[in-house]
Amino acid sequence: MTRIADLLAKGPTWSFEFFPPKTPEGMSSFDRAVADLSALEPAYVSITYGAGGSARDTTYDLVVRVNEEQAFPAMPHLTCVGHTRAELVELLESYQANGVDNVLALAGDPPKDGSEAGGDFVFATELVELAREAGDFSIGVAAFPEIHPRSADRATDRRHLAAKLNQADFGMSQFFWDADHYRQMVDELADLGCTTPVLPGVMPFVSVAGARRMSAMNNTQIPTWLQERMDAVGDDPEATRQLGVEVATGLIVALQDIGVPGIHLYAMNRARSIQEIYDNLGLRR
Repeated sequence: MTRIADLLAKGPTWSFEFFPPKTPEGMSSFDRAVADLSALEPAYVSITYGAGGSARDTTYDLVVRVNEEQAFPAMPHLTCVGHTRAELVELLESYQANGVDNVLALAGDPPKDGSEAGGDFVFATELVELAREAGDFSIGVAAFPEIHPRSADRATDRRHLAAKLNQADFGMSQFFWDADHYRQMVDELADLGCTTPVLPGVMPFVSVAGARRMSAMNNTQIPTWLQERMDAVGDDPEATRQLGVEVATGLIVALQDIGVPGIHLYAMNRARSIQEIYDNLGLRR
């Protein structure tokens, strides 16, 4: 398969993120979305992991299947939380044996009930080191433009982020609503001597409540103008989806003006919003 680091070296990439479904109906939606969006010829796709690695087997099966069936690679998200070293080595070696050449190494979120997360590792950098030992992977790590929710302060966050990115091949950012947050992060990293490419994550939301909840969880500021637009659409699902497309389209235009290494769109296992964003940008062939 294709290494993401090599794809980034050739120019800006377009990629999509999916999540592992929990029901047969959800799996059908996943398959339809992948099939529909394959026509847009993404450079690659990623598949998330679930809290505490709760969807490990589903993620594994989907990544291997997409790699086999599609013309683009699938990258698994992988977390430290709740896994022993032996479990992670087995998983990484199995991915490598099945032609998976890319992995997103994440610390993972602690259990919501406050209990011990368990596992042998705590930090994503430990998982990066393990992946280097286990196989010849192209390795990505996460970046928070508005600093990680658990960071003590901005300066500490940026030092840790720069050190993590210097061990990886690329970064993928958490979503944000203002391109200036991404611009400032990249500038601050450059000041620390870190030039590892960081792909901005863009979320065309489909739920106002969901977008607000996820923003609060991830320390993502919602601008006043967007709060007002969200209030205006209320509970109308189609008006909300259209607003999500509009906001994502505008954000991508601003990011392209900055000169980003690519765009990573959260598909949320649906094709329509992504297709409309492509149409808005004149990308559909």
